[in-house]
This record gives sequence, structure tokens and C-alpha cells, in this order.
Amino acid sequence: MKQNARRLFAGLFDYLESIEARDPAARSHWEVLTYPGAWALGLHRIAHWLYGGDLFFLARCVNHFSRFLTAIDIHPGARIGKRFFIDHGFTVIGETAEIGDDVTIYQNVTLGGTNPHEGEAGKRHPTVRDGVVIGSGAQVLGPIVLGEGGQKIKAVRLAAQPEIEALTGRKVHLFLHVKVRENWPDDPERYRAMGLDYDS
Repeated sequence: MKQNARRLFAGLFDYLESIEARDPAARSHWEVLTYPGAWALGLHRIAHWLYGGDLFFLARCVNHFSRFLTAIDIHPGARIGKRFFIDHGFTVIGETAEIGDDVTIYQNVTLGGTNPHEGEAGKRHPTVRDGVVIGSGAQVLGPIVLGEGGQKIKAVRLAAQPEIEALTGRKVHLFLHVKVRENWPDDPERYRAMGLDYDS
């Protein structure tokens, strides 16, 4: 029991330290504990545990309470790694999204789904690798991978999707602002080969 409590507090301290390191506005661990992103993540851990035990209704209840409290909607099925930081909030994360360790998401970001009959079976939402930073307002849709192979991505425009064009009647371009690690080389041709437009 004591070992579990120590592990829990050590993990919490590590999480709070990581947030302070990424947010210049944070002045103490106590202040970080007031952040909506910290509350949303803590409640998501509970909801995800319930979801994993097939207690879907209870998981959804926790999810809806969290959304009411924090204005952040994380589906109980989403898989989230260690030291995940949502700054400010107003974020949506879908059921099959997978997020690695040390990921930072700024406000008004959506990790959303697309047509479940296309792409990987059962996978409708993005996968975000370790250390990725997603800038505010990014709408990341479908089972794409951010940070695959260790690219350094500053700004990416995804090609317009035919199904989105059909819904809106006009071409739509989605903008991501993602930064992974500073020591990864710029390689515009690599991104173009992946169907992405790279802006340095």
C-alpha cells in the first residue's frame, strides 16, 4: 500500500514538474493543479480505467463530468501516455486517438475521426508520437501519424480531402503547427513524398 502511494505521488510530482518546464506562466506545483488540462487528464485516467473494464456507461459519466468541469472532451477510449499537457483547453480527443509521452497540445485542437470504412480497420483518429507539440487551432483528422520517423515539422498543410470537399462544396485545407525535436533535419522533399506541404 505504501509503495503504491509513493509511486502515485512520484508520478504526480513528475507530471507537475514536466508542466512547469513547458509553461513559463506556471509558478508552482499548486498552480498547475488548478489547470483544466491537469483535471481533464486525471479524470480521463479514471474514465479510461472504467472503459477498459467494459463499464462504458460509468466511463461516459466521468467523461461528461470532466467536459462540464474543464471544457475538454477526451473520449474514455483514447490512449494517452505520460506527462501529457493540454494548455488552456477547449480540446477534443476521439476514441481511437493514441498519444505518446511528453506531448503538448495548445488550445482549440481537435484530434478527430473520419470515415470508419476507410483506412485502418477500427482506427479513425490520429496517432501522436512522443514529444510532439501541436499548436492552437489545429484540426487533425483521420488515422494519420504525427512524428512518424522523427521528422521535425514546423507547419504542415494537409492536402484537401475529397470527402470534406463533398460536404462543404469547396476545397478545405487543414493547418497543423507541430514541432517535435530541434535536432531533426529539415527535409521538405520527405514531407512532399508523404503528401504533405512543408513550410519552413
